[in-house]
Amino acid sequence: MRDVLGIAQANRHTADRIAVALLAPDPRFTRTTDGRWTLVTSVASSPALDTCRFAVVDVETTGTRARRGDRIIEIAVVTLDGGEPRTVFHSLVNPGIPVPPFVGSLTGITEAMLKEAPPFDAVVDALLHAFHDCVFVAHNARFDWAFVSAEVERARGLVLQGPRVCTMRLARRLLPDLPRRNLDTVSYHFGITIEGRHRALGDAVAAAKCLHRLVGIAKDQGAVTLADLTAPVRPSARPPVP
Repeated sequence: MRDVLGIAQANRHTADRIAVALLAPDPRFTRTTDGRWTLVTSVASSPALDTCRFAVVDVETTGTRARRGDRIIEIAVVTLDGGEPRTVFHSLVNPGIPVPPFVGSLTGITEAMLKEAPPFDAVVDALLHAFHDCVFVAHNARFDWAFVSAEVERARGLVLQGPRVCTMRLARRLLPDLPRRNLDTVSYHFGITIEGRHRALGDAVAAAKCLHRLVGIAKDQGAVTLADLTAPVRPSARPPVP
């Protein structure tokens, strides 16, 4: 903004908003997961599922309102390597605000544990590195994305971008007979044990294992690209109902 438009006094947040307004509608530009803008070198097509690198994320928070004062207290990022989860990032996070007793009893995360933990702005660069060239995945991705994007914007003035996949929505579409699609139910359906429920790492590993199984089902139903994964899949052939 300073060098191209001559807006010498624009702060980072304002400059980022201007860049979004100018570049986001233009198909010649795209944005990387760390917030930088780049030229599109060719017509973008949906990547093949076999080439996608998935970053499965889980956060524990002080509450449910990402834009109204609640903060992350723990975050984990797990990738899939040959179908096996691999932890690429995990940290407690000092939220700078009190943790409600309900959250402490649910997660087992205490004020004493968080007192020595780093604030989010101390871990954000490592987190963005973990997201690089990845598809953001979470069980109820809207929740986790809202918190991560709010924290990244607060810490670095960047608007988080990139493709997203929600394993809860995938389960709703691919496992229509399940009575519920929360992480416990989907994990139980696949015979997956959650080691450390309501902790970021345990839940992220379980969600990654569920993703692996769900992607396999989607492929069996004809999914080839990332777009196929998030769009209605073609139903497999079934005998006619008498």
